[in-house]
Amino acid sequence: MLYGIIGIFAIAIAGSLIFSLLLRFTSLQESSLQYIITAVSFVSLFAGGFVSGGKGKQKGWLLGGLTGLVYTLIIFLFQYLGHDSLFSMEQIIYHTCFMLTAMMGGILGVNLNSKRTA
Repeated sequence: MLYGIIGIFAIAIAGSLIFSLLLRFTSLQESSLQYIITAVSFVSLFAGGFVSGGKGKQKGWLLGGLTGLVYTLIIFLFQYLGHDSLFSMEQIIYHTCFMLTAMMGGILGVNLNSKRTA
């Protein structure tokens, strides 16, 4: 599961760097990148779940879900401790979808990994 979390944050950091450079050196506005940023978030959670499921080799839905849950808890702690605010309803919906996406990645990771080793 640790590899999945590391993968999620590596993709998120790389995406953040790219988007911050785009926003700084082009005339793009943050609102124009909103859907792309959301898509990158979902891809990173799917990849993290995929890695967790692939490394775990069984119960991919559980490993992916736990990976998504750990990601959500880390983000919640940063937001709560850093900004003294709880999740809004929109954020709760997003993070629920993130966990479901990580679960799907975990399921696929287990199934693709088991076919390679069989």
